[in-house]
Amino acid sequence: MNEQKNDVQSNITAKLNNIKNKIVVMSGKGGVGKTTVAVNLATALSMRGKKVGILDVDIHGPNVPKMLGIDEEIRIQADDHSIKPIIVENNLKVMSMAFLLSSPDLPVIWRGPMKMSVINQFLGDVDWGELDYLIVDLPPGTGDESLSIAQQIPGAEAVIVTTPQDVALLDSRKSVNFARQLNMPVLGIVENMSGMDCPHCGKNIDLFKIGGGEKAAKEMDVKFLGRLPIDPEVVSAGDSGSPIASNEELESSKAFVTIVENIEKKED
Repeated sequence: MNEQKNDVQSNITAKLNNIKNKIVVMSGKGGVGKTTVAVNLATALSMRGKKVGILDVDIHGPNVPKMLGIDEEIRIQADDHSIKPIIVENNLKVMSMAFLLSSPDLPVIWRGPMKMSVINQFLGDVDWGELDYLIVDLPPGTGDESLSIAQQIPGAEAVIVTTPQDVALLDSRKSVNFARQLNMPVLGIVENMSGMDCPHCGKNIDLFKIGGGEKAAKEMDVKFLGRLPIDPEVVSAGDSGSPIASNEELESSKAFVTIVENIEKKED
């Protein structure tokens, strides 16, 4: 059993060897916009000329293809040696559980071992080639899938997504401690849904408070990567399959650029 486990890990390490940076995007709870952040980070990095892959291992809610506009009639291809990721554009490749489902309405009713098996395949069999970044969209929480990914991806680093209210911040702290217990460096915290500019009067409205993510980052001694406002255009862009980060003129897109720049500073 241990020998088989070692073989799986060796295969994963070899497959990911040509990827410079492996970033897992995680959250302590659902509903904080984790996938939106993951997709837009990948998009923003690819627009800066980086070769990027995005791996969607949110097994029960694989929404990455929908947000990239590649969710219809796409099936993955494979040969005897590897699985081929879907190419969105020259600099961006994708792999997702959604590509294995015959219908987007089909639920994944799997126990842990089956989920771990497909995660191992995604990690060990997908031929990403050379990448500057692999962005991994984890399911919310700190369960089996997150644990498996964190333990098996060599050199993985974490980006924690939270919203400003206290309930979300409690769970984001758990995510930081989860990463630390696994010796996975935390690149920083992203505060999503941080205020909203009123479309009528232009004043900022703190719907879910503001500044909580930054405060948590200071208290946990991790970097604050930036805040993202509530913006209806972000929702529309995700639903239409055209991530907001692809439109560099919009304020929300500029906010993602700031976050990317803060992540890239780690390399300096």
